[in-house]
Amino acid sequence: MPRLILLNKPYGVLPQFTDDQGRPTLAELVPVKGVYAAGRLDRDSEGLLALSDDGPLIARIASPANKMPKTYWVQVEGVPTDEALEALRRGVTLKDGPTLPAEVRRMAEPESLWPRDPPVRYRAAIPTSWIALTIREGRNRQVRRMTAAVGFPTLRLIRWAIGDWTLDGLAPGQWREVPQPPATPGKGPKAPAPTGKRGPVKPRRTAAPRSAPSRSRSR
Repeated sequence: MPRLILLNKPYGVLPQFTDDQGRPTLAELVPVKGVYAAGRLDRDSEGLLALSDDGPLIARIASPANKMPKTYWVQVEGVPTDEALEALRRGVTLKDGPTLPAEVRRMAEPESLWPRDPPVRYRAAIPTSWIALTIREGRNRQVRRMTAAVGFPTLRLIRWAIGDWTLDGLAPGQWREVPQPPATPGKGPKAPAPTGKRGPVKPRRTAAPRSAPSRSRSR
């Protein structure tokens, strides 16, 4: 039976199972053989990562052609203006071409947000704020490039949702197995209650995470 796993990938973990430089990998979190990440989530990004042993399912989730929505909680430097948010909604032009229109809104800092290790650099003279950004593409470091293009660089990036799957109930390093979705592009089943499965503790973690965010939507 094909397997589908949802993981809350911590900051600093590579989205792969091996690394010749000895950096933390998925192997330290998910003791399941034969599964692979469906798409990427950069080492310096956090949040939801789907893994499966089913090639066609991985392609459905990861392929930009299927336009599966992915929602990110983004801490940015400064407070985005209405003009900046509208530019993201229209699509911005990057070095590799214009992006598709995004869904974006301001949001409060997520409740019960776990501390990042290392923490985001604090500068008293420069405020920070949060936005929720949904895209249907998968370019390299796309969310970071989009916010920078409108003048508000990303400081912290957390993927909250892939389709209808969310981080709800998953602390950093935790994972759960879920049923495969129906063959409908851009959709997944609603997230079930957590199973309690947990990968080993991430190396170098210095503080135990608080409970994962329970709020629903706000790369």
